[in-house]
Amino acid sequence: MKTEELAGSNFERALSKNSYPGRGLVIAWSDADTWLILYWIMGRSAHSRNRRFVVEGNILRTEPVDQSLVKDPSLIIYDAMLELPGIYLVSNGDQTRTIYDTLSAGGTIEAALATREREPDPPNYTARISGMLSFRESAGTPVLSILKANPVDPVHTDRYYYRPAMPEPGFGVGLTVYSGDGEPLPSFSGDPLLLPCKGTADEVLEKYWQALNAENRVALAVKEITGQGSRSRILVRNRF
Repeated sequence: MKTEELAGSNFERALSKNSYPGRGLVIAWSDADTWLILYWIMGRSAHSRNRRFVVEGNILRTEPVDQSLVKDPSLIIYDAMLELPGIYLVSNGDQTRTIYDTLSAGGTIEAALATREREPDPPNYTARISGMLSFRESAGTPVLSILKANPVDPVHTDRYYYRPAMPEPGFGVGLTVYSGDGEPLPSFSGDPLLLPCKGTADEVLEKYWQALNAENRVALAVKEITGQGSRSRILVRNRF
C-alpha cells in the first residue's frame, strides 16, 4: 500500500470513522522547513468536556471552562506542550512536566517515563501517550511512547517506546489513547499510525477538527515549528 493510501486509511479508521479515539497526538513533517505537533482532547462526560486549551508563550495547557464543575483536576489539568532548546514535548497528562524536568537534568525520555504509570482511572486504566521532537542530533527526530495497563493484570504498566523514521513531507506519526468507544474503553494497540498532514498549519488543524466526532471533541492544538527547530507558534481550536 502506498504512503498516501495507508495514511488515508488510518485517518478514516482511527479518527473520522471512530467516535472516540480519546486524546491523541501526531508529530508531522509538513514541508522542508516546517514541522507540526498536533494534540487533541475529547470527552464523554460533563467533567471531561469542561476543558479548553490555553496558550502561554510556547506552553500549551488545559484549564477548566467552569471551575465550579471540577471534581478532580489531577488527570484533566496539565501542561500538554513544553519546550527545551531544540526539543519539543507533547503528552496527554502531567508526564509532560516529568519529561521536561528529567531532560533538563540531563536524563532521557525513557528515564522520565520509567517513574510513571498508566493513569489511575479503573476500569479504563487510560494510557499515557507522549511525544518528543528533537533537533539536537538531527533535524526532526521523533520519539513516541505509550504506557498502558498490562492486559493480564492492570496493576502493572507495559511501556512502549518508538523511534520511527520521519515519513516524507505531508505525513506524520501518531498515537491515540483509545481504539474506540466502549465500557471499559479499549486502549490503543499496535504501532504508531502513519497519518496525513499536508497543507498549512491552519489547514491541518481544520482537517483534524472536522474529523473528530462533533459530540465528543473538546479542543485541538497545532504547534508549528520552523527555522530548523528554532521558532514555534501554537494554533488552538476550542469547542467551549
